[in-house]
Amino acid sequence: MAIREIRVEGDEILTKHCKEVKVFDKKLHTLLDDMYETMKKAGGVGLAAPQVGVLKRAVVIDVGEGLIELVNPQIIDEQGTQEGSEGCLSVPGVYGIVERPNVVTVRAQDRDGKWFKITGRELTARAMCHEVEHLEGILFREHVTEYCEAE
Repeated sequence: MAIREIRVEGDEILTKHCKEVKVFDKKLHTLLDDMYETMKKAGGVGLAAPQVGVLKRAVVIDVGEGLIELVNPQIIDEQGTQEGSEGCLSVPGVYGIVERPNVVTVRAQDRDGKWFKITGRELTARAMCHEVEHLEGILFREHVTEYCEAE
């Protein structure tokens, strides 16, 4: 596993739409492993492939409840709302208040291509929405209602 460079705001790759993953092989497994190690070293709770320069639909999340890997994720249900402080490893030092769904269900594939559904609540739901938006070239700043200090 290797620590990869996290791309920061201003890097064009962060504004691009990511491609569907069609090949589930060792290269994908290495990417997911590297993304997890990179996220943990940087102190984040989520990381999307474009943040490490790869235009593939892959995300890793760990809010302290264990690793979640989402390949080709699709948000299929949202319930309720929550408002809270959000930051991003690609926008260092910037935090803002963002409204997100309180409960989110995602349909995705695992690292071997098997489809599954997962439901996240509160911080997990926030991270799912934030990371899936990275795959569409959207940064959290587009949703900020006011900037704030880190929580």
